[in-house]
Amino acid sequence: MSQERLGDAVGLTFQQIQKYERGANRIGASRLYELTQILDVPVSFFFDDMPDELKSREGRMRRGLEDQGQSRLEPDPLARRETLELVRAYYRITDPHVRKRLFELTKSLANAADAD
Repeated sequence: MSQERLGDAVGLTFQQIQKYERGANRIGASRLYELTQILDVPVSFFFDDMPDELKSREGRMRRGLEDQGQSRLEPDPLARRETLELVRAYYRITDPHVRKRLFELTKSLANAADAD
C-alpha cells in the first residue's frame, strides 16, 4: 500500500505518514491500532525489527529515548492579581492625555530597568 493511500485511509497526508515511517514523529497508541486494522497486521509487526538494545530501559536511555521531564512553566504575568489591578486602575483614568503620559512613563521606566 502506498503512503498516499494509507494516509487517505487514516485521514492524514502522505507527508505525515513519511514522518511516522522515518521516526520523526511519534505514533500514539490509538493511531498505531488504527494502522494495524488498515494494514491487517498485529501490533507486534511494528516492533519485529526493533534492535535488542532498545528492548530494555537501559538501552533506550543510552539511545536518548527515555521520556524527558517537562520543564517548569513560569506563571503568566498577565494572570497575576497585581497586573489585573494595575490594568483596572489604568483604565479608570478618564483623561486620555494623562493615561497616554502614564503609559509612556511606564515604558521608559521599563526600558531604563532593561538598560541596567
